[in-house]
Amino acid sequence: MTMDLRHKKVLVVGLGKTGEALAHFLLGRGANVKISEKKSSQDLGDRIRYWQGKGVDVESGGHTLASFLAADLIVPSPGVPPLEESAAARKKGDPVLSEIELAFRFLKGRIVGITGTNGKSTTATLLHKIVKEAGLPAHLAGNIGPPLISFVDASRDDHIYVTEISSFQLEYIETFRVPVSVFLNISRNHLDWHHTFDGYFRTKKRLVTAQREGDVAILNRDDPAVWGLKDDGPFEVHGFSRRRKVRRGAFLEDGWIVLRDEAEERLMPVSEISLRGAHNQENVMAAAAAARLFRVPVPGMRASIKSFQGLEHRLEKVLTLRGVDFVNDSKATTVDATLKALESFDRQIVLILGGRDKGADFALLRKPVKAKVKKVILVGEAAEKIRKALRGTVPMDAAPSIKEAAALGFASASPGEVVLLAPACTSWDMFKNFEERGEIFKREVRGLAESVGQGKA
Repeated sequence: MTMDLRHKKVLVVGLGKTGEALAHFLLGRGANVKISEKKSSQDLGDRIRYWQGKGVDVESGGHTLASFLAADLIVPSPGVPPLEESAAARKKGDPVLSEIELAFRFLKGRIVGITGTNGKSTTATLLHKIVKEAGLPAHLAGNIGPPLISFVDASRDDHIYVTEISSFQLEYIETFRVPVSVFLNISRNHLDWHHTFDGYFRTKKRLVTAQREGDVAILNRDDPAVWGLKDDGPFEVHGFSRRRKVRRGAFLEDGWIVLRDEAEERLMPVSEISLRGAHNQENVMAAAAAARLFRVPVPGMRASIKSFQGLEHRLEKVLTLRGVDFVNDSKATTVDATLKALESFDRQIVLILGGRDKGADFALLRKPVKAKVKKVILVGEAAEKIRKALRGTVPMDAAPSIKEAAALGFASASPGEVVLLAPACTSWDMFKNFEERGEIFKREVRGLAESVGQGKA
C-alpha cells in the first residue's frame, strides 16, 4: 500500500542517519519536508545548510508544537522519545508513522525482522552473511545497517532485507508486516522510554502479532514470554532451543546444533562456533533456522557460521596484559546482557559497570556478581544506584572515567583473570553511543599496555 506524498507536509523528527535517509526519500517523492531536531544549530553546523540548500526547513534547538500540528505526516527517527507534540498531533488526527512503516509501503522484496532485548545485531549480521554467501541478493538493514527506507528506490521482488528492529521502530507501525520474524528474548529494557515492562513487551511483540497465515515466526522456545506468542496468530511457528527438541527449527543435542523441519539434519558442533557464550549459541540457532527458510544448504551455512568472528563491542577481546584479559562488551547496555557476559567466562572477573540507567533492576546482578566477580568498578550516572543494589556482594570502587576504570581494573586483577566492560547501562551520560564508549575503552587499554611495557604503570 503505497502513499501519495506529493505536496504533503511531512515532518521528520530527528536529524540522525535515519532522519537524513527519510529526508532524501521524501524529497524524491515530492513531499514538502521539514526537520525538527533538538540539537542546536551550532551542533548541527553544515548539516543545516546542506538541507536548507535542498529547500528543507530545519527547526533546531528543540521541537515546537506548531511544527507538529501543521504537518500532514510525522515520521520520528528511532530512539526519539514520546513527545507531547507528537501526542497532540495524533489527537488531532495526523498520522505518526515509523521509518520502517513508511519503507514497507514502497519496498519490493522480503523482510526478515529480528527483534529481542539482546543479540539482535549479532543474529542479523550472521544471517545476512549466511544468505549473502549462499548467493542470494541480501541486504543488511535497520539498526545495524542502512535504514530500510534507503533501499526503496533500488529494491526488487527477489531482494531479502535482514533487518534489526527495535521497540522504538515498532511503536508507530500500522500495516508493517514481515514474512519471517525472529524474536530472540525479552527482559527489562528501555523503561525510561516505555515506562513499564508490559508496555515494552507489548510494543516488541507487534513484529510477530502483525504476521498472517503463510508467514513464519521463529521464537525462543526457552523464553516463556517469547514462546507464549506462538498462539497469537495464524502464522507458522519455528523454535530454537538449547534445552529441548523442537518440532520445527533448531536445537542442541549431544553438543551439536540440529536443524529440523521435514527431517533432522546436523548442522555443526557448538565447539566450532567462534563466538563466546551460551547466548551466542542461541543467536546462531536463530540465524540458522531463518536461513533454512531460504533453502540455504547446510554445508554453506556451516562454513559461514564457522568464519563469523562476531561484532565489535560484543565480548570483543582487546588484548592480554601480563596474563590479564581485557574484554570490551560495551554493547551490554542491559542487565540481561551483562548477565549473559558473566556467564560466558569460567574465570574471575573484574567488572566495569555503569552509565545512564534505563530503569534497570541491578539487584538481578547480585547472585552472579557474588559468584563470579572479584571486584566491581563503577562509572557514570548510575554508579550510586548500582552500589546500593550490590551492597554486600563484592568490593566496589568508583572511577571518574574509562581511563581510570581500565587502570583500576588492571591493578585489581591477577594473571588468568578478566577485566570486563559490560556496563548494563547506556553510554549517553558520558559518550554519544556504545560504540564510542567501546572505542575509548580499547584506546585506554592499549595506552595502559604501552605504559606497562615502558615501566610507567
